[in-house]
Amino acid sequence: MEIQHPFVHHVYFWLRNPFSQEDHQALLKGLQELSAVPTIQQFHIGVPADTNREVIETSYSFSWLAIFNNKKEEEIYQHHPIHLNFITNYKNLWKKVIVYDSVKS
Repeated sequence: MEIQHPFVHHVYFWLRNPFSQEDHQALLKGLQELSAVPTIQQFHIGVPADTNREVIETSYSFSWLAIFNNKKEEEIYQHHPIHLNFITNYKNLWKKVIVYDSVKS
């Protein structure tokens, strides 16, 4: 089933200490808190699947997928206090972040 919402925000996080269960649980908690931003229509918090093919990237620690109705609502999310607090409170946990934003073609 095709996702009907037109703005997809997908973020990949690499933990600074990827083998730390404490850091893993802390970032998971932060991502769960982040899901409360009201403009998010759907979200998914994921970890690498147990798949092994040459084209699959599995070195990340978490993926965060948020779906918005439009770009304006994603921009509201970017400036929302919950999002800003997430960055302030959890940025010390990650060493790298990559963001992929996409819209319906």
